[in-house]
Amino acid sequence: MTALLALNARTFASLRKHRNYRLFFSGQIVSLSGTWMQNVALAWFVVELTRSPLAVGVLAFCRFAPFTVFGLFSGVVADRLDNRRLMIATQVSSMLVSIALAALAFSGAAQLWMVYALAAAGGTALVFDAPARHALTFQMVGREELPNAVALNASIFNASRIVGPAIGGVVIGAVGVAWCFAVNAASFLAVLAALLLMRVRELYELDRKERPTIFRGIGEGLVYVRRSRVVWLILVMTTVLSTVGFNFHVLVPVLAADTLRAGPEVFGILSASFGVGALTGALAAAGLGRASWKALLVGSVGFGVTVLALAPMRSVLPAALLLLGAGVAFTLWSSNAQSILQLTAPDHLRGRVLSIYLFAFAGLAPVGGLFAGWVAEHAGTSAAFAVAGAAGLAMAALGWLRSPYPIWRRAAPPAEAALPGDPQAATHRPA
Repeated sequence: MTALLALNARTFASLRKHRNYRLFFSGQIVSLSGTWMQNVALAWFVVELTRSPLAVGVLAFCRFAPFTVFGLFSGVVADRLDNRRLMIATQVSSMLVSIALAALAFSGAAQLWMVYALAAAGGTALVFDAPARHALTFQMVGREELPNAVALNASIFNASRIVGPAIGGVVIGAVGVAWCFAVNAASFLAVLAALLLMRVRELYELDRKERPTIFRGIGEGLVYVRRSRVVWLILVMTTVLSTVGFNFHVLVPVLAADTLRAGPEVFGILSASFGVGALTGALAAAGLGRASWKALLVGSVGFGVTVLALAPMRSVLPAALLLLGAGVAFTLWSSNAQSILQLTAPDHLRGRVLSIYLFAFAGLAPVGGLFAGWVAEHAGTSAAFAVAGAAGLAMAALGWLRSPYPIWRRAAPPAEAALPGDPQAATHRPA
């Protein structure tokens, strides 16, 4: 564990070597902090309007339903269009949604359906942004540095998860949710500036054979997933973990407001605690520098154990510490899962494989959010966390039993179709 957590020269390799990635990284630090402020504010806005766990579950449904509707299409769009330009369009769209939320909150005339509609609009922008963002990471750093860059992306995301909720909780308590939405709208300017300042000639060229049509493109992606054992297994694990296990956007605000009888400041602390752990896990993955199935399994086990332990908690400090541990484990799992997928997929299918992964990660989140809200409302928050932890342990067991590699081997396949026995032509082996 000490070796995993040590910050070494490898940890920030992508930042040292690639100017475009430095720009992207800097813009994301600002923008994602604002995004997490908005996420906290949006959940608390619904809590203030309704005091209902189920209503927060409906909010999750609205935010993630676009992944269900458009998730598979977004990958084809990412494989057809220039990823940098597509990201510029999606970031502008997200900024407009934040401006609308701020105006609604400042007006004092907000109705629940309006909040839900804007949450769905923001989710629609995000579903097209996500595969383009991940594919652009590959173009910025290339195959050799991809696992490092994926982990560093997770570190930004989770550092923002610390800063954003902490600031958001204070801002909500001091001046209300509207200012969180306004700050987030302004934060998009940073990432837009970074995208516009990139040197296009320094992006790695992709081997795209042709521009896929929508439905044929989706079919090609699904056929590839079905034939690749490693991709199929990761997607099954991702679907269950994200749908049943990872519903913290519903459960943590309910834990703070109902179980712990606390206000937005404690909600911010709990969210930030998960973020501290997730940042630690991301830096550990960046320090490894290689995608590892063993690390993926360790993350799955750790997530299940910590969330199960969280179920009976009734005080803030133990809950915060367990959320920190869950953050380490979850990011260790998710960073390695995403790196393995990107390194396995060929260039012309990468956007579609990522969109299927994101569909598995977020496309069923509306159902998961409603399920978590229903369990919390009828059986209590403890039962909801217990179900989530059990799902994590079940997927760890599946990953162990169905592992595509001998468990003692460390690295994932460095290129497409790398597993012995896959129907694809296997030209690479796990290191």
